[in-house]
Amino acid sequence: MHARHNIALLVVDDDEVFRRTLARMFSQRGFQVHEAADGESALTAAQRRMFDVAILDVKMPGLSGIELLEKFRDVHSECEIIVLTGQGTIELAVQAMKLGAYDFLSKPFPIGDLEKLVAKAYERGQLRRENLRLRLLLQRSQPRSEMIGQSEAMQEVFRLIERAGPSDKAILIQGESGTGKELVARALHYSSLRAEKPLVVINCAALPEALLESELFGHEKGAFTGAVSAKAGLFETADGGTLFIDEIGEMPGSLQAKLLRVLEDGSLRRVGSLKERRVNVRLLAATNRDLAQDVEDGRFRQDLFYRINVMSLELPPLRQRRGDVPLLVVHFLGPDWDIEDEALRKIEAYFWPGNVRQLINAIERAKIMGDDNLVRVRDLPREVVYGRGGEPHRGSAMNPAAAGAEVGGNSGELRPANSNPTLNSSAGDDLSSIERAKVVEVLRRERGNKSRAAQALGIDRRKLYRLIDRYAVKELEWTGEHR
Repeated sequence: MHARHNIALLVVDDDEVFRRTLARMFSQRGFQVHEAADGESALTAAQRRMFDVAILDVKMPGLSGIELLEKFRDVHSECEIIVLTGQGTIELAVQAMKLGAYDFLSKPFPIGDLEKLVAKAYERGQLRRENLRLRLLLQRSQPRSEMIGQSEAMQEVFRLIERAGPSDKAILIQGESGTGKELVARALHYSSLRAEKPLVVINCAALPEALLESELFGHEKGAFTGAVSAKAGLFETADGGTLFIDEIGEMPGSLQAKLLRVLEDGSLRRVGSLKERRVNVRLLAATNRDLAQDVEDGRFRQDLFYRINVMSLELPPLRQRRGDVPLLVVHFLGPDWDIEDEALRKIEAYFWPGNVRQLINAIERAKIMGDDNLVRVRDLPREVVYGRGGEPHRGSAMNPAAAGAEVGGNSGELRPANSNPTLNSSAGDDLSSIERAKVVEVLRRERGNKSRAAQALGIDRRKLYRLIDRYAVKELEWTGEHR
């Protein structure tokens, strides 16, 4: 068997003698054992540390084993759960299996059987995590669109995605238009256990009500004029995977009720059908509206709002992560293009009401207008040059405090800069390692001032930004701060 001292085990049972007997036995065998006498204590323990396996008694006073299992999954999705049953509780054990328990044992049982089951559950958890890791490595080796940022605002987004991605719960992504909400949805999907299943996307604002209902729930032949054949809806298409509903705040009230039912019990009916179908779909939703205010005003159902907002992820507008702008520009320009300092200052000073999407469009326009693979002020949109469409220019470029970049590509994963596969593959190159170390050293000495650091290195600011991006140098490397 494995190195048992590495296996963290949680034993939950209201029978003190039985619980302590199990805990003592597993401790003597080298397991790291934690005890809990009831469901509430078990949840508190799960919020404080990670467990590999949990042993739950299915019948306890207060929070039952079944209720605990459901809540446990919310806070600790990676833990494998073994359910213990007494006489007459086999039906509850089967219910627990449907809710994701690994297996169950009926009391009384040989203690060796439980130890073997714990070992198998641990192996299953390790295999599941390894499969997920390999899938993520495979995805990262393929061309994709990435959103990378080293500003504190974007680092917080990364932390939330890392924590929420493996969960199976609904997540509401909020942010202004153009901030990259669909990229976040794709990152959440690809970091989940549903990554190999479909990710289906629909925008509520792009379709009239009748068509939106048919797209989501499907229809039967003859259900309405033009329905010449039966058609599965996007919920059925996404079965086993993820459905991302963009601009959910624009969904008509009549469809909100149908959506709520699917989220509550997984059941739906196609338009024109009485037959009930069942699906297993994780829902991700996005909006640029204040849904809480829409609930207050009666435009959005309160029960649906609570259902889709199990966790909220707020994307910062570009004006709140201005330190990321220079490297965004470098990435969108690509390796064959450069930009003059004055043009970069204009871009840094602009308010960007359309956020990253507007910045991408501005760079693409500048590349069309530019000559000799160099972007000049004359190549930028007039609103960027003269400060229209948002805050006026303040007359000087802001000092970028944190560097970051968002890269356009094909599939849309969001991840921190230090997971750049190109960088990792070149990390062993001596010259590259020396150059990277020198950049970090000078930035640390100049306390993050890019202009002085560039001057000390004998290069211009644009070249420094390219080096920071190439080597994925993070701000904490030169500040020494650990967030």
